[in-house]
Amino acid sequence: MISLRDFQQSSFEKKCDLVTGYSNYITLRTLGECKIYLYHTGAYFIEVYYSPTHHKVLMIHAFNDVSSLEPYADVVSLADLNL
Repeated sequence: MISLRDFQQSSFEKKCDLVTGYSNYITLRTLGECKIYLYHTGAYFIEVYYSPTHHKVLMIHAFNDVSSLEPYADVVSLADLNL
């Protein structure tokens, strides 16, 4: 897997390929009408923002700070991720 910085600078298409090929799905949350899928690469997390209304991915956001995981605290146990 590439570094967080390289991922963030990749094209949208490359990010999609990396998410599907090199990350593990963790959970899903909703924000308004948007579904946000959380993935983990082993080194950082990736959120994929999907619009069911428009049937497309709106945004892909990668991060490695634990505080950004707070919205997921009620739906997933982070103990297995060794953070």
